[in-house]
Amino acid sequence: MQQDLMVTKRDGRREPIDLEKIHRVIIWASEGLENVSVSQVELRAHLQFYEGIKTSDIHETLIKSAADLISEDAPDYQYLAARLAIFHLRKRAFGSFEPPHLFDHVAKMVEEKRYDRHLLTDYSREELDELNAYLAHERDMNFSYAAVKQLEGKYLVQNRVSGEVYESPQLLYMLVSACLFSGYPKETRLDYVKRFYDATSQFKLSLPTPIMAGVRTPTRQFSSCVLIETDDSLDSINATAAAIVKYVSQRAGIGINAGRIRALGSPIRNGEAFHTGCIPFYKHFQTAVKSCSQGGVRGGAATLFYPIWHLEVESLLVLKNNRGVEENRVRHIDYGVQINKLMYQRMIKGESITLFSPHEVPGLYEAFFADQDEFERLYVQYEQDPNIRKKTMKAVELFGLLASERASTGRIYVQNVDHCNTHSPFDPKVAPVKQSNLCLEIALPTKPLKDVNDPDGEIALCTLSAFNLGALENLDELENLADLIVRALDSLLDYQDYPVPAAYNATMNRRTLGVGVTNFAYYLAKHGVRYSDGSANGLVHRTFEAIQYYLLKASNALAKEMGPCPKFNETTYAQGLLPIDTYKRDVDDFCEEPLHYFWETLREDIREFGLRNSTLTALMPCETSSQITNSTNGIEPPRGFVSVKSSKDGVMKQVVPEYLRLRDDYELLWSIPNNDGYLQLVGIMQKFVDQSISANTNYDPTKFPGEKVPMKQLLKDLLTAYKYGVKTLYYHNTRDGAKDSHDDMGCEGGACKL
Repeated sequence: MQQDLMVTKRDGRREPIDLEKIHRVIIWASEGLENVSVSQVELRAHLQFYEGIKTSDIHETLIKSAADLISEDAPDYQYLAARLAIFHLRKRAFGSFEPPHLFDHVAKMVEEKRYDRHLLTDYSREELDELNAYLAHERDMNFSYAAVKQLEGKYLVQNRVSGEVYESPQLLYMLVSACLFSGYPKETRLDYVKRFYDATSQFKLSLPTPIMAGVRTPTRQFSSCVLIETDDSLDSINATAAAIVKYVSQRAGIGINAGRIRALGSPIRNGEAFHTGCIPFYKHFQTAVKSCSQGGVRGGAATLFYPIWHLEVESLLVLKNNRGVEENRVRHIDYGVQINKLMYQRMIKGESITLFSPHEVPGLYEAFFADQDEFERLYVQYEQDPNIRKKTMKAVELFGLLASERASTGRIYVQNVDHCNTHSPFDPKVAPVKQSNLCLEIALPTKPLKDVNDPDGEIALCTLSAFNLGALENLDELENLADLIVRALDSLLDYQDYPVPAAYNATMNRRTLGVGVTNFAYYLAKHGVRYSDGSANGLVHRTFEAIQYYLLKASNALAKEMGPCPKFNETTYAQGLLPIDTYKRDVDDFCEEPLHYFWETLREDIREFGLRNSTLTALMPCETSSQITNSTNGIEPPRGFVSVKSSKDGVMKQVVPEYLRLRDDYELLWSIPNNDGYLQLVGIMQKFVDQSISANTNYDPTKFPGEKVPMKQLLKDLLTAYKYGVKTLYYHNTRDGAKDSHDDMGCEGGACKL
């Protein structure tokens, strides 16, 4: 490498390249790391230097050289690349490696309208001095390369047009904490801010994209998931579309319940016209979802729900597939098909399913969610009524169409509506759960909007976060973490803005939260248990029991301080019921683990003081945030020891935690023989989770005769999931290379994932 190469400095000056300085930076970045070679990184980078190269390009070349060396055998290159990236990031943001004083930084950013002004009005100079002294900037060195790239791409406050970045990760964590606890009394709040900062910056708690990217900025909408239900009227349909646009523009993932829309050919105005059916309105919703790019953070995405007994179901099931013409396809949203016990029974018994247009069978649609016995009574009655328009088809044919479309697109999801209401924190007679969300883990009551300002409609919002199971030393730690996350998310509900009245009213009345988990595969590997053989069942039961118990305890403590949520009376908790009372007893057949916590004492405390929050748990995919905490995502088994994540910033490699020590203890997705063990674990989790779980089914065709997954297997898995009380099924993954990753779509496009 020639010493006399000239470089261009950030201020435009030119000077000879200083190879010794470059060497020192790489030595610094490699400190304490195993199996990394400074000379390898230098050699790869030097090959790409050229006359007049900018110092910023030198930095980026070094980072890329280190990132390209990340492998199973040398996973620590992900930390070397990350440290180089942090060095570069701070230089870009602050002009130096040393971050500015917190007060000076906040004052400058408020003046530039990048931070919310309340940071300066709520906190005194002395308080910001104290928080500045508490900042642990060295924690920036604990990120992996994928994490730094995600922070740069999505989370750090920046000018997305010019590419300028204005903050570093520790400032992000501290200011999110400061915002969330700004409403707390002065005597206690700095203690909460510091504890929450520690929990998030040390990766014990994982925060979702809307909170990481949005809290501290003037945009105040941080709910990850928004559930909107439409009625069967033009006013309601238009109000739904308007609400979708407002929420997509503010980074939320959307669930749309369109099950009430009448079928094609229904008479309108006494037969003056006939109805165009569902598809034109689904297209209308699709246009609304795709109308905003969510401020450059992510593209809009939604899942639309309808019942399996809808008269148009055969046309609706094929809306995503690649056959057919644009007129009869709506491919850019996903679909959730709603099923209940009666439908499964008809399939098992070889009977037929009768299809109806919802508006022609009074009471049937409501009973589908609120009362299963009443649904069956009305359904049979309408089947026998010759005056009602209907179509009959073999149940196994209809389920076969559902399963084959689910298999071919991967994105026709399933909602078991009876489980969503019988094992629910809501009383289905007054607050039925009629839909889920984009990623199939939210299960909350909704009411259709009459118009966009309708105060009686109910748009459900859910505010998410997750425990990083891999960072836990023991389950007792969950008590403090549950208290922190419930307090933080609950105060977020008061802190944020609500663009639609129906969302504000619903949130203030129900105060719903969804705390999930991430790094589950690492947690299993660390404990030497597996997905597939039942060895993890007891551990998973103990873990999720602790999670739900401590979250309920935290919400109960908050209710003692601030009062229960106003519609606590519409929960099953108010009737003295807990998740341990209503789960599917089939779970006991494969998990005999006893309960370990003081549930009866908690039951009495909840009866007496209520809960601040109607819901507390939901298990989301954690696709992006798992990269920040360097975790395996959500509850999923990894596809490989090194996962390659695609994003708009390029391709990033991430190695599973502690790969070199635990490589034999990890169970990779495609080495798992079938879905049975995984579905058992989901059933055990669902026993305690009060909302739902983003659970996938996975198929490797090479394990079946003729390399074709038999229909019998697909239907068996649907029935097994139902039997274990699983409320929702998310992706159908097929191992075939092309469909082997959904990273570029779905939840990655929406915001319900963390």
